[in-house]
Amino acid sequence: MRVPESPVPPAAAIPASVDHHEKLSVPLRWWAQGTMLVATFWLAFAVATPATVAWPATAILLLAMTMLFLVYGSPRVEVEDGWLRAGRARISGEFLAGAEPLDPSATRRVAGPEADARAYLLLRPYLKRSVRVTVRDERDPAPYWLVSSRRPEQLAAAVTAISTGT
Repeated sequence: MRVPESPVPPAAAIPASVDHHEKLSVPLRWWAQGTMLVATFWLAFAVATPATVAWPATAILLLAMTMLFLVYGSPRVEVEDGWLRAGRARISGEFLAGAEPLDPSATRRVAGPEADARAYLLLRPYLKRSVRVTVRDERDPAPYWLVSSRRPEQLAAAVTAISTGT
């Protein structure tokens, strides 16, 4: 979560194969369920209020749902040019000690009973798997990052590559 004073490693020193780009967008089923919820509200409004109230109220709810899903699903997870970016946070690979892909039960454990309150978390409930990234910078209060991912094996491999400089 800290930005070091050291310059970014040159792009030539980092193989292109370690790049990883992922957007944690909400799944299609959330859009379907949200649309059904808005339709239910429209039906309730249409029965209880005049059409001049029902349609604008429904449009406002639809807009609110759309904005909520777009904002909540906007975080990106990227490994590029020797940096790991997860949401708004970023850290240079030189401060990382590797990464471990976690299955759903391990993710639940690390995010729950075994959690460290100082850890940086970028978790989404619709993504059951994650990657635990160990931070080796003693000045950083976060001992690790726990980041949701649809492709945890590829993310862990990319983070490991930038942390070891290979």
